[in-house]
Amino acid sequence: MDQVQCQTNHRLHLKPLWIFLGSTLLFFTIMIITASSVSAHGYVESPASRGYKCKLGENVNCGRIIYEPHSLEGKGNFPIGGPADGQITGAGIFTELYEQTPTRWSKVNMNGGPNTFKWVLTAAHATSDWKYYITKKGWDSSKPLARADLELFCSFNDGGKQPPNTVTHTCNVPTDRTGYYLILAVWEIADTGNAFYNVIDVNLNNGSGNQDTQAPTVPANLRTTGVSSSSISLAWNASTDNVGVTGYEIYRGSNLVATVSGSTLSHTVTGLQAGTSYTFTVKARDGAGNVSQASSPLTAATSNPVPDTQAPTAPAHLRSAGSTSTSVSLAWNASTDNVGVSGYEVYRGTMLVTTVSGSTLSHTVSGLSPNTTYSFTVKARDAAGNVSPASNELQVTTADGSVPETPAWAPNTSYQQGALVTYGGKTYECRQAHTSLPGWEPANVPALWLLKS
Repeated sequence: MDQVQCQTNHRLHLKPLWIFLGSTLLFFTIMIITASSVSAHGYVESPASRGYKCKLGENVNCGRIIYEPHSLEGKGNFPIGGPADGQITGAGIFTELYEQTPTRWSKVNMNGGPNTFKWVLTAAHATSDWKYYITKKGWDSSKPLARADLELFCSFNDGGKQPPNTVTHTCNVPTDRTGYYLILAVWEIADTGNAFYNVIDVNLNNGSGNQDTQAPTVPANLRTTGVSSSSISLAWNASTDNVGVTGYEIYRGSNLVATVSGSTLSHTVTGLQAGTSYTFTVKARDGAGNVSQASSPLTAATSNPVPDTQAPTAPAHLRSAGSTSTSVSLAWNASTDNVGVSGYEVYRGTMLVTTVSGSTLSHTVSGLSPNTTYSFTVKARDAAGNVSPASNELQVTTADGSVPETPAWAPNTSYQQGALVTYGGKTYECRQAHTSLPGWEPANVPALWLLKS
């Protein structure tokens, strides 16, 4: 009987533990699923989408999308759901991308017919489908994009599969229109109810044929035009392209440090270390996203910093701001320096008594003797150790610190409350103001005098 009871109790004690472990496992499973669901991000790299062109610097005044072209995520199930009309191009989030005029955005030159669209997924996730829309003939390019402006021309169903990090689709772009059109690429996520919206501004050529696949020529004659201890200025000759160069990418080693427009042939790389060699290359790109080979590498070194040898100016108008029998308070006007004043040195005679910060313009010298004359000066110094000439010399005499003798009580004398007197070898304090009379000696009139010692 005892054994059965023990086993029963053991099971009862284990039951809460299993419930706790099961709940914890379920919580973390939900967290992992949720994290995976919200981490799906991606953008159309080629032909370069509006948001990606913002990151490349080919579109300007784009807002924060320059840092996150992969984040154009909004409600899904387009066109039944999704961002409101007028907000589609910014996924209902990035308001700068809502703007729409015939000249507002950099365009990709494209021929009608088979064209390849390349998505770069920074975080892939289960996908429902991919859809490609184009604006209708006669759409008004001066108004924000609406659903009524679009027609579907290409789609792919993934059935909930998770795609690779790079996805390409070949679609037949309509050949019955010419000029400025928008292509809207939509990536529908399978299990979040969201979708990603990338609009591509295209200059569509009438007729069939593949899109521009010819890369620009390599930028030539990469050279330095100036160096400092923290920057190197670069310049290069223009590249050529069958359609047109839209930008240049500047690399330091393998790191992309800047992208400039196709009409810019120079750039200054900043934030470098003094006396250090760096290797640079430049690549050209066109509106279709084709990128040239890298230029010949250029190695250049920043200069060593010029040592600071200039001392600050002397502190002016050294003055006393007050004194006691044991201290003197000093103040002075600020010095100036070519780099900056880092501190002030306070001297008593030839002895350095303290150093204060460069933002402090006063100091109290303590530990002095009463009724003594002292001489003070102040010097300014900078971070390089340069020290200014001394300020004007200031002489200050401390107050007399001696305690005056307590007077003896006398008749016919006016006394104020708190006054001290001696009488009969003792000290008394006046309780209330009065004029003394014979017989009102302190020992005899406790109403007027308080014995102190």
